[in-house]
Amino acid sequence: PVMGHIGLTPQSATMLGGYKAQGRTAAAARGLLADALALQDAGCFAIVLEAVPAPVATRISQALRIPTIGIGAGPGCDGQVLVWHDLLGLTEGRAPRFVKRYAHLAEDIRTALTTYAAEVRTGAFPAEEHGYGIPDEELALFESELDAGVLVHSEDARGSGSDWL
Repeated sequence: PVMGHIGLTPQSATMLGGYKAQGRTAAAARGLLADALALQDAGCFAIVLEAVPAPVATRISQALRIPTIGIGAGPGCDGQVLVWHDLLGLTEGRAPRFVKRYAHLAEDIRTALTTYAAEVRTGAFPAEEHGYGIPDEELALFESELDAGVLVHSEDARGSGSDWL
């Protein structure tokens, strides 16, 4: 199955004058409609409309028998999509006009990673609660075997695996 994509197509944005809305003149809007109809006739099961003025996207959606998915194309499309990196705020800087950031996680992620690295460097992480125990008698047996020079083959050392996670 193929989903078509018209309007702003990031892979060809430089040929379209950059990351700009498409279909902002009557001629350009007609061209988008023609492209959408051609994609429908070619067998696409749906079409993404990206960075298209809402009234144009609505009219294109009404003209098609297949669903449209809008990204910066207004509420008249049959469905909506946003890149989850954008809606979660995983990137910083200027976002396209059509992006609504529902969270600003980039700062939280940076803070978490900085804190993690600092705790590893200072020895605060991992703490005892972040590890697994071994019964005292088993640890004593293990250490006495090591002290005695007892070596085992790798296939003998697998254990039950019950405490792997």
